[in-house]
Amino acid sequence: MKITWYGHSAFGLEFSGKKVLIDPFLSGNPKWNGGWEEVAEGVTHVLLTHGHDDHIGDSAEICKKTGAQLVANFELCMHLVSKGVDGKTINPGNHGGTVDCGGFTTTFVNALHSSSSGGVYLGNPAGLVIHAPDAPSVYHMGDTDIFSDMALIQELHQPQVGIVPIGDRFTMGGAVAALACRRYFKFETILPCHYATFPMVDPDASKFLAAMEGDASKVKVIDVGASLDV
Repeated sequence: MKITWYGHSAFGLEFSGKKVLIDPFLSGNPKWNGGWEEVAEGVTHVLLTHGHDDHIGDSAEICKKTGAQLVANFELCMHLVSKGVDGKTINPGNHGGTVDCGGFTTTFVNALHSSSSGGVYLGNPAGLVIHAPDAPSVYHMGDTDIFSDMALIQELHQPQVGIVPIGDRFTMGGAVAALACRRYFKFETILPCHYATFPMVDPDASKFLAAMEGDASKVKVIDVGASLDV
């Protein structure tokens, strides 16, 4: 699996002939200056954790251009259909549910956050666990605080790759995110996110790395636009 970070919480996953974008906040992302058109080429799926604008990003435009399958909660799917996304391409789910995405599955799990755009409620926020037959399992936490039921996510899904928000204020800060990773998970690879984007969030991953202590080698701090093979 090839994982690319586009800044903030936006990631691309390439595996088994699939090209998946998660939370594709590209236009307006101060850390990404490449637009969305090139990133969208060949995209087969767009996955969304929740309905804030810095996570929905360019989802509607990408889905309309590519015909990519949209995987999100029901409210968010219907919101994007109202923005022109083809209703035949949506694949809605909700907490506890697993949806077949054609070649892989996505399970919706809890996240402690909120979800709206322009004052419109867009369903409860979620984390997403991705399972594919020939690729490592990936848990994108979305925006969240720590919660003890993360232990059940580990027990049920045993994710190998963790995409973890660390920027504080709107999500866990570095120390708490490290506690979540060390106490509840057995990740082989950890990719921090939701930092260095705006002045209100932490500017780097130093607090997270320091708090990871002996497990810091699992953390891969990559540059925006860079990729990692796992």
